[in-house]
Amino acid sequence: MVSNVRDGPLQMEVWGDFACFTRPEMKVERVSYPVMTPSAARGVLEAVFWKPEIRWRVEEIVVLRPIKFFSILRNEVNSRASERAARSWAASGGGFVIEEDRSQRHTLALRDVRYRITASIELRPHATDDVAKYRDQFRRRVLAGRCFATPYLGCREFSASFGPASDLRPVDLTDDLGSMLRDIDYAPGGGGRGIPRFFDARVQAGVLRVPAWDGTEVADVAPAS
Repeated sequence: MVSNVRDGPLQMEVWGDFACFTRPEMKVERVSYPVMTPSAARGVLEAVFWKPEIRWRVEEIVVLRPIKFFSILRNEVNSRASERAARSWAASGGGFVIEEDRSQRHTLALRDVRYRITASIELRPHATDDVAKYRDQFRRRVLAGRCFATPYLGCREFSASFGPASDLRPVDLTDDLGSMLRDIDYAPGGGGRGIPRFFDARVQAGVLRVPAWDGTEVADVAPAS
C-alpha cells in the first residue's frame, strides 16, 4: 500500500538579484507584487524537482529581505514566435523585422530578494511509490544544488539561486496585498487552456500563508524548460 501522508512540509530558500511577480491587473506595464506568489514558488520547486507522480502544494512563503522596488525600461516584442510563420518565411521569403514589432515598457520590479518556501508533496493517483521516496530525492537535490531547469523569480531573465532553509528571521512586514494568483486549473489534455484561481493575500509579520487547496485538480503538465 502506497502512503500519501505528507509527514510534515519541506522547506528550501531561494534568492536572487532581481525578481518580478507581475500583478495581473496591470495590462501594459509590469508591476510586481512585493512578495513572491505561490505559483512562482511552485515553479521554483518544479525546476528543482519534478516527477509526473507528484504535485507540489505551496503552504507558506517567508520574506527574508526588506522589500526594494526599482524601475527599468525594457524593449519587448508585441507578438509571439510562430513556427507556422517561420516555415512560411523559409518557403517564400520574408522574415521578422524587430523595429516594426518592438515597444518600450516600464517594469517595476524587486531587487535583492530572498524567500523561504514551505511546501508539501502529494502523490497523484497513478503513483506506485511511497511519498517518502520523493521527499528524500528533493532534499538531496537541494543539498547538492541540482535542478532540472534554472529556477527564476517571475521572469526568466531573473535567474535564482537556491539552497536549504536557514535560520534567518522574517522581515518586519504586515500588509494586505489584494487578490493574488494561487494557481491555474488547466483543462485535461494538455491544450494549455486554464482558469486562474486567486485568493486574498496578506503578509503577517513577514509570512504569506497560502490557503488550503479547494480540491480542484491542476493538470498533469510537465514544467516548462
